[in-house]
Amino acid sequence: MPTVLVVDGANVVGARPDGWWRDRAGAALRLHEQLMTADVPQDVVVLVLEGAAKGGVRAGRDAHVRTVHAKASGDDAIVAEAKRASERGDRVSVVTADRILMGRVERYGAMVLSPTWLLGEL
Repeated sequence: MPTVLVVDGANVVGARPDGWWRDRAGAALRLHEQLMTADVPQDVVVLVLEGAAKGGVRAGRDAHVRTVHAKASGDDAIVAEAKRASERGDRVSVVTADRILMGRVERYGAMVLSPTWLLGEL
């Protein structure tokens, strides 16, 4: 059974007070690059970006990382990715600290992991 890690890009980037707010696209690119080389236990990583962060990484697949550009709400895109993975029978984990989002993805059987966990893996 494949495992999927869905990453709330805004939430993870926002967990590091490194000046990301001055260059959201650059912060998204740095996170993407780290995910490309990270040794996470999941088979596939889905990075969801919204707003100005979308300018840092093109949508599409790079090796085991697939970048999704949210058309509107990043949270809605994350829920859609979790639902899609769950419906395929994949085991899905979502990285976020957003409590409302946690409840939404848990309905689809997703395990929630903290941005701190992911940053430790990077």
